[in-house]
Amino acid sequence: MESPDKSHKPMTFPETLPSPQESMRVFLIGLLMGTADGVPGVSGGTIALLTGIYGRLLTAIAAVTPSRIGNGVRAVSPLHGSTSPAQIARVWNEVDGWFLLTLLGGISTAIILVGQAVEWANEHTPVLLFGLFFGFIGASAVVLLRAAAIRTLPEILAAITGTVTAFVISGQSQALFETGSLPVLFVAGAIAISAMILPGLSGSLLLVILGQYTYMYAKLGDFLDGIGTAVTTGSLETLVNAGDEVAIFTLGGLVGLLTVARIIRRALDAYQQITYAFLISLVLGALRAPITTLNSAEYSVTWSVSTIQTFAMTALIGALIVLILDWYAVDIDLEAIR
Repeated sequence: MESPDKSHKPMTFPETLPSPQESMRVFLIGLLMGTADGVPGVSGGTIALLTGIYGRLLTAIAAVTPSRIGNGVRAVSPLHGSTSPAQIARVWNEVDGWFLLTLLGGISTAIILVGQAVEWANEHTPVLLFGLFFGFIGASAVVLLRAAAIRTLPEILAAITGTVTAFVISGQSQALFETGSLPVLFVAGAIAISAMILPGLSGSLLLVILGQYTYMYAKLGDFLDGIGTAVTTGSLETLVNAGDEVAIFTLGGLVGLLTVARIIRRALDAYQQITYAFLISLVLGALRAPITTLNSAEYSVTWSVSTIQTFAMTALIGALIVLILDWYAVDIDLEAIR
C-alpha cells in the first residue's frame, strides 16, 4: 500500500495518457469511493487509503490552487492571446489531471447510482433505510474510536465536544438549517466534500447531521430527470428548477476542497490526535440523526413493536456489513493519514 507523501514535495506525473488498465483501475476505485461516500457512516477516504491511492489523492488535491487555476484559465482564454498548449499541459500535469478526472468520473457514477437507490428506499421503506444507516454509523463509531486510542485530557475534551456537537445538531437540524436554503446547501457541500477525503469520516453522514441528505439526493434525482426531459422534449423547466440547488452544492464542494479541506489538513498536521478525536466523535454523536429524521414531520413514524424490530434488524445488518469489511480489510492507521 502506498503511504502519503509526508514531505509534501511536488510530485511529477506523466504527461501522456494513462494506460487503459490504469484508467480502469482508478475508475473502479472511484466507484468504490463514491459508493462508500454515498451512505452515512462509511468513508470514501478509507477506500482510498486501503487501495493505496490516498497519498496521491491528497497531493493532487493540494496541487489545485487558485494560482494554477488562473494559469489554466489564462492559457485557454482568448482575452490573453492565443492558447498555449504547453502551458495547458503543464498545469494539467501539475494537478495530475487524468487521475483526478478518472477518479471523479467513478465517484460521480457511483453517487448517482446510490442516489437512485436511496431515493426509492426513502420513499417506500424509510425505516429500513435509516435503520441500515444507524447500523453503519454505530459500527463505524466503534471501529474509529478503537483506532483513535483517545487517552490525553485534550483528546478526551475534543471527543466530548465532537460527540455533543453532533448530538445537538442532529436533534435540531430542522430548526437550525432550513432544508433547501441555498446558503445552507453551499456550506453543506463544502463540509461534506471535505469530509469525503478523510478516512473514517463520511460526507454523507455530515449531510444527515445537517438534515440535507435525502433532500439533496431527491434534487439530484430531479436534476437527472430534468436532463432526460430536456433531451426528449426540449423542456428545461425541471432541469432549471433542480439545477440551481445542485450547482450551489457543487460549488460549495469545490470551495471546500480549496479551503475547508486544507484547514482540516493543517489541523491534522499540527494536532493530529486531538483533531481526529473531534472528527470521529462526530460519528458517535450522529447516532441520533437517523431516529430524529424518522420522527420528523416528513415521516412521522409510529414506533410500535414491529417498527422497532424492523429498525433494529436492519441496524444489525448494517453494523455487520461494516464490521465484516473492517475485519477483512485492514485496521486504519491514523499515523499514515498525516
